[in-house]
Amino acid sequence: MTRVSTTGNYQSALLNLMAAQQQQENASNRLSTRKVATDLTGFGRSSETLTALKGAESRVQGFLDTGEVVTARLEAQDLALTQIADALTAVREAVGGVLASDSATTLMLDIAGQFQNVSNGLNARHQGGYLFSGADTTNAPVLVGNLSDLAAAASVAATLNNDSIKPVSRVAENTSVETGYLADGFTFIEDDGVTESHIFQIFRDIRAYNDNPATGPLTGKPTEAQKAWLTDQLSRIDAAVKSTVDTASRNGSLQKRMEQIQTSHEAQKLSLDELVAERTDADMAKAVTDLELSQIAVQASAQVVSQLREVSLLNYLR
Repeated sequence: MTRVSTTGNYQSALLNLMAAQQQQENASNRLSTRKVATDLTGFGRSSETLTALKGAESRVQGFLDTGEVVTARLEAQDLALTQIADALTAVREAVGGVLASDSATTLMLDIAGQFQNVSNGLNARHQGGYLFSGADTTNAPVLVGNLSDLAAAASVAATLNNDSIKPVSRVAENTSVETGYLADGFTFIEDDGVTESHIFQIFRDIRAYNDNPATGPLTGKPTEAQKAWLTDQLSRIDAAVKSTVDTASRNGSLQKRMEQIQTSHEAQKLSLDELVAERTDADMAKAVTDLELSQIAVQASAQVVSQLREVSLLNYLR
């Protein structure tokens, strides 16, 4: 025999009303947030999987951010390396022009101007730091800005101020790349195939030859001895240009590698986003249907509660 009471009917109706209201709130939240739940508790057993996916997604995003910084640095280095290579090529053209025209009238002016371009290239900056100074990005790696200062220095080494640490960036899991160059590393191999000299040495030697009363100055019509010496310098300049272009090529190859790494990371992040979305994104059509059904349930439950106010078992006991 089922026991019927006014209190029991009220309790049952109120529980149904509260359940309907909770369902309505859940459906409304899914519509407004477009998510199945707003915290991990709401995802139940999927919470551990979601935590792992979110962690992987965060790591990939970190690599993407690092890749953007590295790519920007490589682009800045490419501009600086191009400037240096163009300046050395211009020096080669200036020396070749002297031999072709048999006139050295503007040679030293050209050499001095191109040295400033090389010096400015090695002192290039990116995001406030010097590109070719190693880890010490706050101090300029080249201490001289003109040919006179270079000639007055004790040696080429005395004009360079970079440290020995090259920038290294971690761009992927278990993958780190060396992304920078040092100002004192811009060298070339002399004609003997053994001696390694800094590109500044060419400018210093030309200036010293010009300033030496026994050999210079390099003005007007060059002597046969001067033409022979300038001819010897062409091979040195060619070696310096080749070395700088090789450095620029390595930088370009690294840019291409970074592009491929970034593409891989973007694809990986997209895949992770889809996996997370499968578990967190709400079915909007179902959410709309659930909201409508819950609204009907709330109305029906409220109507039952209202009717119970007018119903009493005393009416049946009379």
